[in-house]
Amino acid sequence: MTAKSDNNLNVFWFLPTHGDGRYLGTTQGGRPVDLPYLQQVAVAADSLGYYGVLIPTGKSCEDSWLVAAALAPQTRNLRYLVAVRPGLQPPTLAARMAATLDRLSEGRLLINVVTGGDPVENKGDGIFLNHTERYEVTQEFLDVYRRLLAGEKVDYHGKHIKVEGAEVLFPPVQENGPPLYFGGSSDAAIDVASDHIDAYLTWGEPPAQVAEKLEVVKARAKAKGRELQYGIRLHVIVRETEEEAWAAADKLIAHLDDDTIAQAQQIFSRMDSTGQARMSALHKGNRDNLVISPNLWAGVGLVRGGAGTALVGNPQQVAERIREYQALGITNFIFSGYPHLEEAHRFAELVMPMLPLSTRPRSQSGNVNTGPFGETIGGAARPTKQVSAS
Repeated sequence: MTAKSDNNLNVFWFLPTHGDGRYLGTTQGGRPVDLPYLQQVAVAADSLGYYGVLIPTGKSCEDSWLVAAALAPQTRNLRYLVAVRPGLQPPTLAARMAATLDRLSEGRLLINVVTGGDPVENKGDGIFLNHTERYEVTQEFLDVYRRLLAGEKVDYHGKHIKVEGAEVLFPPVQENGPPLYFGGSSDAAIDVASDHIDAYLTWGEPPAQVAEKLEVVKARAKAKGRELQYGIRLHVIVRETEEEAWAAADKLIAHLDDDTIAQAQQIFSRMDSTGQARMSALHKGNRDNLVISPNLWAGVGLVRGGAGTALVGNPQQVAERIREYQALGITNFIFSGYPHLEEAHRFAELVMPMLPLSTRPRSQSGNVNTGPFGETIGGAARPTKQVSAS
């Protein structure tokens, strides 16, 4: 089981199973996120050359496993990053589900290990554990889960998890199971990452803060004889000019009022997630202090939990910021943008050609009868590439 790549980047997109639209915090400009729409986003990501898609988890989302199972047959190369939930799923059941979906998708499954940081939502799911206990469960869960997908028959008697004679009869396609992705900023989370995880994820903090965090994770993993891959979760707002990009950022939160922001921040404050606390500290619920680093904007986090920052700028600026994170050792970039269908195309067309990608658009994998891109001029001539003025 490995998520290793060379210096090329794995660029992911996001499936908005909790909702999508042109504005945050309002029904105006919203759109129904049904199966046909999710198919459009997934097929677009597949055709445009994205490495995979992240499917979110939690009570505000459609179930990630069912969504992945529905969409995998509609795509060819796209990988699906789907959550396992220690404490909510037994490890044996999770291992069987992972092996099955890995086979059905022909090896295109990736696993996002999510411990969960909202005590209220956890109690609704029957999880009455504090922060420390949840990470104890995650450690034990992964002890069993990884051994099962490696083909072992497992007897295990931990503090929280006990199994006898557990096994997975039908193995996954990927050796030792799909690669494990995981994010968490607390000491307990970093211990989990250093013990078990293939790719450690962070939310989009300024580069200096990300560098500081990754150094801790790298040192902890090295002390255990392990080397991880690293990733970052960001939104993106890219336009042909910087002015257009910042105008689009302002427009995204144009319908947010102070009461909506306060309500969201109150929900975030009840969480015991260290990562969420770090995200909230970037803007402190104040819409007047949202540019926290060059081309890094915290406006999304005013009302959205988890990833709350966006790269904002013209294509050259966004690509340069990505290269800054890449210089820290990050090779997995999980992006999203509003609306997700349009922004997937925009980012792929404007930014991805400037990046060293591990994948490429389907149209570049062989001869097609519509290239070069653009509409035929006068029904007789193909358009020529224009030289950029910048």
